[in-house]
Amino acid sequence: MNTTNSYTFFFVCLCLSFIPSTLYAGNDNPTLSVLLDNETLTPLGAERKGNADGSIPDWQGGLTEVPQNWQPENGYTDPYANESVLFTITKDNYGQYQDKLTSGLIALLQSPKDFKMPVYPGHRSFANPSHVYDATIARAGQANVEDASLKGHRQPGIPFPVPNTAEEVMFNHLNGWIGGVEACTDWFPVYPNGSYYRVGWCSTIIQASEMNQVKDNNDSFYFLGRYDSPSSLIGTVYLVHETMDLSEGARRAWIYNSGQRRVRRAPNLAYDNVADGSESMTTIDDAGGFNGALDRYDWRLMGKQEIYIPYNAYKLGDPSLKYDDIIDGAKVRNDLMRFELHRVWKIEATLKDGMSHIYQRRIFYIDEDSWKVVLTESYDSKGELWRTSLHPLIQLYDVPVMIQRAGIYHDLISGSMLLNGLDNERKQPAMQWHVKGRLSDFRSSALRR
Repeated sequence: MNTTNSYTFFFVCLCLSFIPSTLYAGNDNPTLSVLLDNETLTPLGAERKGNADGSIPDWQGGLTEVPQNWQPENGYTDPYANESVLFTITKDNYGQYQDKLTSGLIALLQSPKDFKMPVYPGHRSFANPSHVYDATIARAGQANVEDASLKGHRQPGIPFPVPNTAEEVMFNHLNGWIGGVEACTDWFPVYPNGSYYRVGWCSTIIQASEMNQVKDNNDSFYFLGRYDSPSSLIGTVYLVHETMDLSEGARRAWIYNSGQRRVRRAPNLAYDNVADGSESMTTIDDAGGFNGALDRYDWRLMGKQEIYIPYNAYKLGDPSLKYDDIIDGAKVRNDLMRFELHRVWKIEATLKDGMSHIYQRRIFYIDEDSWKVVLTESYDSKGELWRTSLHPLIQLYDVPVMIQRAGIYHDLISGSMLLNGLDNERKQPAMQWHVKGRLSDFRSSALRR
């Protein structure tokens, strides 16, 4: 990881002061007017102020200071390691906190897994580079949604800092800044009895704004991923060109299999199809909380709520931990989790008539600061809660960017779990940021090479 390129930037009021005033001269865009009111909103559109009792603090620029003597080889130091648990939510006392819990969290608390929620003081640690703020403000009000497609957006920056619809919130989640990153992580299908195996996965993701050229102006990002374990999956490589506007073209995907020594199109790398090595415990569009096209669902914005969500989960990334130390039965060890009170957008997706998906209904909870999915609930065709997922967030202060430290997918019917995104037993640092891309490396002809 390149720490020499760490960004230093200011709170939004200072960021705005360096943007040329001519950029906004005569602008009567109401979205832009609200965003420029830096007493009210952060640069990406979250409420700057905390709540009345202070359990949600004000946003003050996020966590961008690299700890003294920090070395990336040691993993990300927990800036809140000295804090104590305020209280722990369990199956015996969750009724006291029910108004700040999701149905999925309640189901986990009620399950036989002995799931508990240690709650800590809240910290709004999210931050992005200043150029992402500038781009978001400069393009505010230019994007729109038509027929489940994102139109008029260019990276970096999010398209809808002041969203009015559920689709706009989801497109913010799908278009959050990552720049370019290369990473190797491990995931684990965990059976109800606690047994599991490791699947190794290395990937490169480059947003269109970080490419030397793009295949199509409709492209959002380029993805290349390969397995490095188990042996049965080594040699399988995926290539994806993600798009924004479905009317201009859907996701393009290819797969290379070393046994067949051929590249073929992979149209099934989307929606409710499943990935190799997942044991069918999740769908393709479960990854990251949600990914891909919005066209199979009707979307409803259910407003904002104050919810206990997994946040600042630095303990999960401790490189001194072995995977056996993290996985406890069919759950993550309770004391390695950290929950904080944050505001989230709540989104409901209901399957459209005539459309096919194994999830009839889905609920997404999206962090207001980072626009990342942190919790989900998925319902089957009978309307029963089937799966719930947790996506603990951490701020990488040297980049700066907020990522999902892990994806924790619980099947509430079978009792199984899929855990992904861990790199504790990988050589550190397992992530490299600020990577630039060449289109020639993301062509289907490059897969065999």
